Order: sequence, then C-alpha cells, then structure tokens
Amino acid sequence: MVEQLENDTDESGMAAAENPGGSPDDETSMESLMDLYEESFKRFEEGEVVTGRIISVDKDFVLVDIGYKSEGQIPIHEFRDEKGEVKAKPGDSVEVMVEWWDDEEEVVVLSKEKAEKIKVWDEIKKAFDEGGTVEGLITNRVKGGFSVDIGVQAFLPGSQADLRPIRNLDEMVGKTFTFKILKYNRKRSNIVLSRRMILEEEREAARSATLSSIEEGKVMPGIVKNITEYGVFVDLGGVDGLLHITDISWGRVKHPSELFSVSDEITVKVLSLDLEKERVSLGMKQLTPDPWSTASKKYPVNSRITGKVVSLTDYGAFVELEEGIEGLIHVSEMSWTRKVRHPSKVVSVGEEVDAIVLDIKPESRRISLGMKQVVPNPWDVISEKYPVGTTIEGKIKNITDFGLFIGIDEGIDGLVHISDISWTKRIKHPSEIYKKGDVVQAVVLDIEKDNERFSLGIKQMQTDPWETVGQRYDVGKEITGTVTNITDFGIFVELEEGIEGLVHVSEISKEKIKNPGDKFNVGDMITAKVMNINSEERRIGLSIKRLDMEDDQAILSDYINKMGPATSTFGEILRENLQEKLNEDRNSNS
Repeated sequence: MVEQLENDTDESGMAAAENPGGSPDDETSMESLMDLYEESFKRFEEGEVVTGRIISVDKDFVLVDIGYKSEGQIPIHEFRDEKGEVKAKPGDSVEVMVEWWDDEEEVVVLSKEKAEKIKVWDEIKKAFDEGGTVEGLITNRVKGGFSVDIGVQAFLPGSQADLRPIRNLDEMVGKTFTFKILKYNRKRSNIVLSRRMILEEEREAARSATLSSIEEGKVMPGIVKNITEYGVFVDLGGVDGLLHITDISWGRVKHPSELFSVSDEITVKVLSLDLEKERVSLGMKQLTPDPWSTASKKYPVNSRITGKVVSLTDYGAFVELEEGIEGLIHVSEMSWTRKVRHPSKVVSVGEEVDAIVLDIKPESRRISLGMKQVVPNPWDVISEKYPVGTTIEGKIKNITDFGLFIGIDEGIDGLVHISDISWTKRIKHPSEIYKKGDVVQAVVLDIEKDNERFSLGIKQMQTDPWETVGQRYDVGKEITGTVTNITDFGIFVELEEGIEGLVHVSEISKEKIKNPGDKFNVGDMITAKVMNINSEERRIGLSIKRLDMEDDQAILSDYINKMGPATSTFGEILRENLQEKLNEDRNSNS
C-alpha cells in the first residue's frame, strides 16, 4: 500500500512538473493523496474499536482492512452463529477492536467479539446514565435470581423479576424482556438488572389512565390477580377491583376458583367506586339480565319443569331450573305415600328430576316445587280400587306396639290395629302371633283420604263369636270352665277359646270372701251357673254361690218330702218353717 501511494505520488509529481501551471483540481487531488498516505501510517491504539471491511474469509481467519498498511486477522469462530454457520463474506463492514500490534511482522490482531462487548458496555453506561433500558434473554436460574444475556452476562434478582412473587421460576427461563440497570461495575463485569422497575412504571401509567377514565356502570376488561373464598381481585390497569362471589353469577357459586384462574382475562362492570380510597366494586352477573325478571312467564304455576339437584337440606332439596333460578322441593312434596325423613332418601346432588311448579314469588326469588305432583295421587283412586268390605292380601311390612302395617298398593300401607287382630284373644303385642314378612288376609274397614289412613281388620274375616254366645249359653245353665285370672273383685273363667265369664266376689260363696285368691288358683276347674249375658258389652256373669244354694234347696226339699206325717204339734211347726224357707230361697234365686 505504501508503495502504491509512493507510485501515485511520483506520477502526480511528474504530472505537476509537466504542467507547472496546474489547475486547482490537480492541487486538490494531490492533497487527497497525501492525506491517504498519512492515514496509511496512522496507528490505532490497542483497545480502540474501529470499523473495517472484510477482505477475505478462509477456514481459520477472516482478514479485515481497517485502513492500515496490512490487514488484521480475526479467528473464524468469532463469526460463527449458534448453528455453527459462518456469518461473514468479503465486502461486509464489521466493527472490531484492536487487540495488539506486531511491529516486526507488521501484523495487527483484531477481535469482533470484544468490539461487541465494548459496544454493549457503552450502551449499558448510556442506559444507566440516561435511565434507559436494555433487552436481554433470561438464560438460566441462579442462586437468588436469574442469569440474563444482554450481550454480556448480567444478574436479575428474583425480587426484581416481577411485581409479585413468581411461583414457577422456571417459566421465566428462555424468555426475552426489557430491563432497567440498577447498578454496574465494568471492571468486575458486574451488572444488576430490574424488570420490576419497568412494570411499576407501566402500572403507574396505566393506573393514572384508569383513574381518569373509570366510572360507575362502565364495562371494562381486567385480569384476575388473586382469588379468595369470598371473591376475585381484578387488575383493571394499575387499579384493583373486587368482584364479590355474590356478583359473579346469578347462579350458585361455591368457590370462585371453580370459574377463574389467576391471569384470566375477564370483562366486568363497575358497580361502585371510591377514588380517594381507591376501592372499586365489580360485577359480572350484571352484564346479563336478571333471570328472575322473566321467571313468572317461563315457570307459571302448575307447569312441569326438569332441573338438577344442587343442594340438600334437612327440609328439602334445591333444584336449579337455569343459571340463577333455583326452586325448593320440600320433603312433604316428595312422595304421596312415603314419610320422607330426609331428602337424601329420595334424591341426590347432581341428579335430574321432574317437578311441578306449586308457587312462584319473583320478588322474594322463591319457587316452590313438588315431585309427587308429577304422578297421580294414589289416595284419589284407592277407595274406588279397594271399597270398604273388600278382602285384600298383603305382606306385613312393619310391626308396632299398636298393630300391623300391611303393604297394599303403590306405596300405601294399611294398618291392622291390635284390637282388630282377634275377636277373643287378649294380645299384648302383635309379634306374639305374626312376624315381619308374613302374608295375611284382611278386610278393608275404612279409608280416610284426607288423613291418608287405610284401616284393615283381620278378625273381621270371621264371625264375632259373641254374637251367638247367647245361643250356646242359656241363662241358668250350669257350665264348667278353667280359672284364667284372679282379681280382687272376682275370678275369670274361660268357657271356650276367647270367651270368658266373671264370677264376682259376691257370687263365689254364701260366706263373705275378702280375697278370691285364698280359695282359687289359676288353672282350677270350676262349675258355675250362668246368671246373665250381655253380647254388646261382651260380658257373661257367673255364680258359684247360686249353684251351691240350689244344691242346698234340693237337699232340703228332699228331706221335707221324706218326712212322714207329723206326730206332734212341734213336728208340724218344723215342717211348715222348712217349707217357707225353701220357698224364700226359690224366690230369691228366681
């Protein structure tokens, strides 16, 4: 290059000699050549960044002309990209750093990578001094934060990565963001970044814009910031608002997390706001009409609906007809025949049921529903199906102290009261005779539709033996029976199965008896006289004393009859007195 400049100078000088009165253009050319000659000997300082032009590219080096008398060399690896491809071709401009000079060999060693780093540090200094930003790629997690590539390695503390603590730090790796420079030290290659500062500035700008435009009734977009059991906090743009759980939906919401996740984008309506305290109440359900406003037309009384059971209580089941409208099926409206103690015995949460609208009060947001009304009331037709006097057959479903419950039809149970089991047997408990599951026949005695009572009788299957007792036991007849019970007022004597007579204490003996138990025991066989019969009151009066007195009269009558003619006045008087006594006894017995 020097030789070329010298040749050029010589040729220019000769031209000047040949043309001593040269033109001004010739003088300008001469000056330019001299400047170029001097520039060729200019020496850049080591560490200085200059712009050069690629002369050639081989497998080991890239030759770059920086205007010096010889080209500089740069290792080829500094031009390879992530895929290993060389990004350099002759004629390209490139910024390089002069690393060192070899005066003996007249060689200059250059570096493209170091030039880039110097440029980066210059940008870092400028960004720090002027409050600017830099862009970088988060490459990996390190202790306390992240490592960021901004041309050189920098550190991003975890506390400066976002406005809120980041749950999953790995989500940040591999993403490119813009950062502020908190501090740097070039000698130590130490750089601390902050993304949070940028986000805070953006939030403050958004907050100011939001506060200047927000108003009651305005529909706004927002981002779910936090979720609690009582509602959702929504970022409206630097300003947080509360979407209460009761304002999320016209329907039932158990927990906001069922509908939202953090970072969800939603649309809300401003219900109220306090700019001084920066409190904003939001609503979502207010974006749609209140379903109760048209409920009366959609669900008139006596209309049939299908809904889903959403909740159970002790007194009934709540059924969702549509989002925001629920009706109550009271336990008393679940079955015509069953006594439902708890709705869980009939329905379960999530089950679809059919019901009839019994009543609707939109002003109080209440709908009363009935399940049993979907089918006919069996009590309306039961009396026609089983008129009084009908003999039915059924299985004993339950046994209580007061009787038997027999399954009849369509969930209807008939009751055989303990008093209608037998005409004659004294039954302390029905289980003495029957057990659950036994099949029995009974007669329909009465049906009370209003009280839902179905009365049956088993004893009515046979004739009442007391109706014919007078035909079997004539008054005055002598009978024999077994003592079944002894009381203070007399003894009970069984004449036949289920038929008992009472010997009153006054009819036991001519002698005065205080305690019948002193004279008789249960199981004793006795003979007595039938004194009276009352079929309606189911009573038979017996007497042992009268029977004994008749025996005495017979003996006395026989004695009188056997007495011969009186031989004296005393004998005649005795005979007359005995006859009078006999007549008195007969009159009293009759």
